[in-house]
Amino acid sequence: MQRNSSEKQVEDLQLQPDSTDKNVEIDRDSLEVSLPLNESVATIPNGNNRAGSRTSTLAAQKSEQLLKTLQAHKHERQIIILQDFPDPDALSSAWTYQLIAQQYDIKCDITYAGTLSHQENIALVKLTSLPAIRTPLQSFKNRDLSSYQGYVLIDNQGTTSTLLAEVREAAIPLTVIVDHHNLQGDLKSEFADIRPGVRATATIFTQYLQSGLLQLDSSMSEHVNCATALMHGLHSDTNRLMQAKEEDFMAAAYLSRFYDGQLLNTILLATRSKRVMDVIERSLRNRIVQNNFSIAGVGYLRYDDRDAIPQAADFLVTEDNVHTAVVYGIVHDEDEEELEVVIGSLRTNKLTLDPDEFIKEAFGQDSAGRFFGGGRTSAGGFEIPMGFLSGSNENSPYAKMKWEVYDAQIKQKLLKLVNPKDNLISSDDE
Repeated sequence: MQRNSSEKQVEDLQLQPDSTDKNVEIDRDSLEVSLPLNESVATIPNGNNRAGSRTSTLAAQKSEQLLKTLQAHKHERQIIILQDFPDPDALSSAWTYQLIAQQYDIKCDITYAGTLSHQENIALVKLTSLPAIRTPLQSFKNRDLSSYQGYVLIDNQGTTSTLLAEVREAAIPLTVIVDHHNLQGDLKSEFADIRPGVRATATIFTQYLQSGLLQLDSSMSEHVNCATALMHGLHSDTNRLMQAKEEDFMAAAYLSRFYDGQLLNTILLATRSKRVMDVIERSLRNRIVQNNFSIAGVGYLRYDDRDAIPQAADFLVTEDNVHTAVVYGIVHDEDEEELEVVIGSLRTNKLTLDPDEFIKEAFGQDSAGRFFGGGRTSAGGFEIPMGFLSGSNENSPYAKMKWEVYDAQIKQKLLKLVNPKDNLISSDDE
């Protein structure tokens, strides 16, 4: 499966500014930017960078629209919903939004349903005092949501959060959505900034800062820590800036005036736990390699060890003659016996493979039309609820049988794309 052709010239792409009216419906035709993910920045012969100029114009337009939205909601309270297992990009961007909104006396609570299990994410939250609070689904159901006048989605579009259904049931309107992933479905939001061509949501929020929505002060520890978190988000979602585009480098240059390099280095050097190393070892032992794809099932994992799966995928993709790695397992919550989900991560260094397209085609949609997964440049993930088959893992033979069924089914879906009869995905050598 290959990405769409990028032969179209950058100068032919048109910016179509969104309306600032409330309840703007977002669809593929109204997206501000739809540059192919592998589109390179065009350099105009006379020295002017037209693509860069249009990016700056878009950032300014979006900053102005967000400003008007915040002014219209002064003195309100909002809840920021992150994906169940938030990454540095989501955490840092949510914190930035919270600080921007504070200037308009808007109180924001940042929450997520899952857990932080990646060692860098744990270090980020602890060392910067990042104000994100875990609220398990059962606790969230018992929470009084009537005090919130709006909810905010950052670095996600609701498809990766189990809290979204409760927020919608409480009839809380979607006020703001900012994301850099491909559009996941029809959404209605008062303000929307969805830019699939941008490598990190942290880049978008740094552009808001550059536009003057918040003046960072290097003498304020909260601002320094937030800038450090944003730099970590950039670093994480651009593969240590190796896949960064011009706007990401410009954002990093701006943040370099405020962030704490020693603090960031401490976060990045957080050590892996023994359980993570065990999952990586399991992925090595169980992997199969076909057509430069490495596919590995790692069995059952505790809920708190969920982030070992993407780390194992990161490791497998470094193997010689492998350009794409997919690692998956059944994650279960020991506190909520019936909560089980198949979780997987994809990592690729093949430029012509679109993780979002690959995962959506492999696993499809649920009965409500929501995709089981998606992705961005070089990375993707999927979550498949087990429903009726959840739980009962105290019966070892049954647990083994259940894993074997899911393992075989997932491999079958992946291998249909890896080894298609119609050559849907071809190797680079062909």
